[in-house]
Amino acid sequence: MPGMHAISTQRSDFQGLDMKAQVHPLQEARLAALHDYGILDSDFEDDFDAIVDLAAAICETEISVVNFIDAERQWFKAEVGLGVRETPLETSICSHAILESEFVEIEDTLQDSRMKDNPLCTSDPGLRFYAGALLKTPNGLPLGTLCVLDPNPRSLTDLQRKTLRVLARQVMALLETRRAFAMGEVFRREADHRIKNSLQSLMSFVRVQSRRIGTDTSAETVLSGVNARIQAMMKVHEQIYAEDGSGWVDLRDTVAPICDGLSQMAPGGIRLVTVLAAPRVQAKVAVAVGTFVSEFVTNSFKHAFPGRDSGEIRVEIAEDISEEGARILLRCSDDGVGLPPDASPSTGLGSNLMDLLASELGTEIVRDTTGPGVAVTLTFNSRGS
Repeated sequence: MPGMHAISTQRSDFQGLDMKAQVHPLQEARLAALHDYGILDSDFEDDFDAIVDLAAAICETEISVVNFIDAERQWFKAEVGLGVRETPLETSICSHAILESEFVEIEDTLQDSRMKDNPLCTSDPGLRFYAGALLKTPNGLPLGTLCVLDPNPRSLTDLQRKTLRVLARQVMALLETRRAFAMGEVFRREADHRIKNSLQSLMSFVRVQSRRIGTDTSAETVLSGVNARIQAMMKVHEQIYAEDGSGWVDLRDTVAPICDGLSQMAPGGIRLVTVLAAPRVQAKVAVAVGTFVSEFVTNSFKHAFPGRDSGEIRVEIAEDISEEGARILLRCSDDGVGLPPDASPSTGLGSNLMDLLASELGTEIVRDTTGPGVAVTLTFNSRGS
């Protein structure tokens, strides 16, 4: 918004004037804490904007600012009534305020020895009234202030002072939340990266063991299945690691490379066909779906086409949007021999794992064994269980 006051942002405008506050006695620790929050030079955010709007309205002032005192500037995370993002420390009232205790109120800046020659206060209209609640870290280091300013000398009521203090604590709560989220994303990405590396190492180990077992067909089958499962999980984490850090991923971008990898392992004459919509889902949903698809396809490779040199496996993802909300449908099917008449559809390690994955998605498997082949369907939402 355009500023209500002509605020100079040029340090050269104040050369020769002795108005700059003393350096804070814990300046090094204070600046380290400020930079650790990662707030400087960030974009406007609605939550901070709402606080300065509320502070100005309740305190009945033209100007309100959330500001942070850096080494050579004061920077505004949110402001109403100024129209600038930073100013030099030479004329900063708040750089004096952070040397005080919890709250600073100057009823008339021209009657204050620190401000009486400050051109921001002596100009017409100048900043004649100031009140600021300090923004302090949990261990008491002042980062800046939530302040209100006005061109007319005045004083706040007890309620206005209390409100300014409460809103300052809210600013710090927002800072802590931002930092916790940012650190959580760093840890999440590091965890995904380490998981991917671990899966790569495990897959290499399985390949070595596969070469050593020679003619033991049953062991070779088990290791082949394990290898496929690891490869699928690695693809999932590869996609998640490359995402934007929001915790949401494109399900098609996750499942498609898994299916590509499985296609390369298909027995001769067996085709893997995919028809994939691209809903956005939580990362945990993508992991569960990717593993489910890998399990079904691997089982079909092993059991659906005995003695056959052709066949088709399909993996389909669709999104159904209705008044009740968006639902995602996953259907995996093959045109193989199907299950024996006396077989339970939910027996075996693979089926148990698939049931567990369905539970993680907050749903149950709908099995169709009427033929030809086998089909399973899951219906779930983007957040899972």
